[in-house]
Amino acid sequence: MTIINNPPKDEWKELLARPALEAESLHDAVGAVIREVREKGDDALRALTQRFDGVSTGALAVTPEEFSEAELSLDDALKNAIQLAHQNIYRFHITQKTKEDRVETMPGVWCWRKSVAIDKVGLYIPGGNAPLFSTVLMLGVPAKIAGSREIVLCTPPQKNGQVHPAVLFAASVAGISRVFKVGGAQAIAAMAYGTASIPQVYKIFGPGNQYVNCAKSLVQSNVAIDMPAGPSEVCVLADETANPCYVAADLLSQAEHGADSQVLLVTTSAPLAEKVKAEVEKQLGPLGRRDLAEGALSRSRIVVMDNMEEATEMVNEYAPEHL
Repeated sequence: MTIINNPPKDEWKELLARPALEAESLHDAVGAVIREVREKGDDALRALTQRFDGVSTGALAVTPEEFSEAELSLDDALKNAIQLAHQNIYRFHITQKTKEDRVETMPGVWCWRKSVAIDKVGLYIPGGNAPLFSTVLMLGVPAKIAGSREIVLCTPPQKNGQVHPAVLFAASVAGISRVFKVGGAQAIAAMAYGTASIPQVYKIFGPGNQYVNCAKSLVQSNVAIDMPAGPSEVCVLADETANPCYVAADLLSQAEHGADSQVLLVTTSAPLAEKVKAEVEKQLGPLGRRDLAEGALSRSRIVVMDNMEEATEMVNEYAPEHL
């Protein structure tokens, strides 16, 4: 990571710029995947999973036996943590259910707001080496509370052709049984247009890489999406009291999401900046997703500012996804 000291304000915009994507080539590649899924359905999903994930799949749907095997394979500590997270997430989101207050605006005329669940929703859960099983709960719990009748979940299979057991256990805890072994842009296309195995939904939720996000943008004329999310990013604001080990871990937690991620440290302490830079290199060594993290770090910065007021102003200018 490059350390920059007290950059003038006229350089902030360039300094804080997000990594630019080659939109035209990305759209062409993702558009071709979507067309293939629309034309060939399940056969295309299997072929694309083999091409992009190196995995040969038979049936796309996860079976009840696979759910049971997943639960048995996990240690109790992780299962207990997932169940506790489910309870906490449920406790938070249940408060979002709105009370139907009716108002008589004039004699005999009643007005009210009514919240109605989206009948069919699709959830995308990134997989691979770092499956986001917490995302299953963050998306699945609100969908169940809302009362969505049909919840479809797509996630990439592991190299053994199976869905990560923590993802399946989290889905089971959330009450989701329709899980499919397909990821990437092809999963978005399948949920948007439907195949023999995967039903068409009315709205798609969930994070993903640039291909997933591009696919969501391209299908949104046919199906609603939550939002076109950009690459993952984090900004850490720290003074001289911060622990450099913790700061480095926070930065790497987002950098390992993908080579297009971006991390930023803004600090008022030059010594801390040097310590964090060294600690990032130290923690990078044994990281399982080192190649992805190094790609992200090559475009990331440590900025040293004179005082906390200027540091805070820079953070506000950047407006990070995670702070």
